Amino acid sequence: MNNILTSQNENKMKTLRVLLSLMILIIYVFMPFVVWSQPVLETGSQKPMPNEWIDKDTHHKVICLSRMEGNSLSFYFHNNPFLTQTGNEGDRMVFYNTGKNGKQGYTVNLKTLKIEQITNQNAPFTGEIVGHKSHNIYYQKKDSVYVSNLDTKKTKLVFVFPADFKGSISTLNADETMLAGGWASDEQKEILKKYPEKSQFFNRIFDAHALNQLFTINIKTGELKKIHAEKTWLGHIQFSPTLPNLLMFCHEGPWHKVDRIWTIDVKSGFVQLMHKRAVDMEIAGHEFFSPDGKTIWFDNQVPRSENFFLTGSNVKDHSEIRYRMTRDEWSFHFNVTHDMKLFTGDGANEGQVAKAKDGMWIYLFRPTGDHFVSERLVNMKKHDYKLEPNVHFSPDAKWIIFRANFEGRENVYAVEIAKTPQK
Repeated sequence: MNNILTSQNENKMKTLRVLLSLMILIIYVFMPFVVWSQPVLETGSQKPMPNEWIDKDTHHKVICLSRMEGNSLSFYFHNNPFLTQTGNEGDRMVFYNTGKNGKQGYTVNLKTLKIEQITNQNAPFTGEIVGHKSHNIYYQKKDSVYVSNLDTKKTKLVFVFPADFKGSISTLNADETMLAGGWASDEQKEILKKYPEKSQFFNRIFDAHALNQLFTINIKTGELKKIHAEKTWLGHIQFSPTLPNLLMFCHEGPWHKVDRIWTIDVKSGFVQLMHKRAVDMEIAGHEFFSPDGKTIWFDNQVPRSENFFLTGSNVKDHSEIRYRMTRDEWSFHFNVTHDMKLFTGDGANEGQVAKAKDGMWIYLFRPTGDHFVSERLVNMKKHDYKLEPNVHFSPDAKWIIFRANFEGRENVYAVEIAKTPQK
């Protein structure tokens, strides 16, 4: 009798072991194809969207980073908003929100999604400038420049513009000793005040040929130095992320009428053109430095609205590399990872220069030979492109961060570059 019971128990244990092995095998084989928590939705199909979802058209995960009331805006595409983690605490990103506290600066931890308020200003301010070494952000309220520390939350006054030189700061140099920006004459300011829409002021300011100047501010001493002046519209002012004395600026205006991209050594005053247009109606613009400071990348159309490239000019020898893209792949703005192996674009609607029929996507671009191979990450057909998405790669290059209004208000989102396995 005991032998029979023992045999039955052994058979049951064998059966249990077989079943357990099968369960482990099933989990091992099918787990990668199971999505546990995020719904699969058309992006922008609900108002509001959930905090996380899978874009049904691309199967990439999208998350909302700015989980708070009011409108939230990430930085312009060439302004680096990130503080890289020193250990495993998570990278942080600076953004602005215009909620119940008025416009204020905040950080969001990209690992924990914790949001912290940084500024406590009682009036509107401008400026998207982060000191990545000092963990400071610099911004301007009327004629006064302030700095707030992202760790201590302490704020202090840095500089006040004199009454006869009301400039605007734009950028911080690589060793965080100088701010730079631009000044425009009263004539140009009056045009902008009278004609606030871009379609109204753009050609008028270009045709006015009013005096513009570039300047620097020594953060430690408060010295204001005027470094360059021209009777033309200057803008898009950016310091190199690695060379403290190299400043890039552009000649603003209709792109097919200007050789746009220039650099100046702020110590010597030496100015040089970075790309000379070669054919009639060629355009170059929306320039930005690569993170290593070795290349200036820009939207390049040869000629305008016909052949589309992202072109890079080497800062030292001006040699160029360019990647062709299709009409639908053309984007308002582009960006690049530190190793220049991946690029991204924020797409565009049919009313823009490329006149794309199907261009409303957040794109990932992989350089292959002389062209881009694209992957669509987010369907942006519910987004109003009057708000430019302004794409950024996260510091770990695993996410692309952008802003959008497909929920009916402005929010900051991140899309995962790795595709989410399907059920």
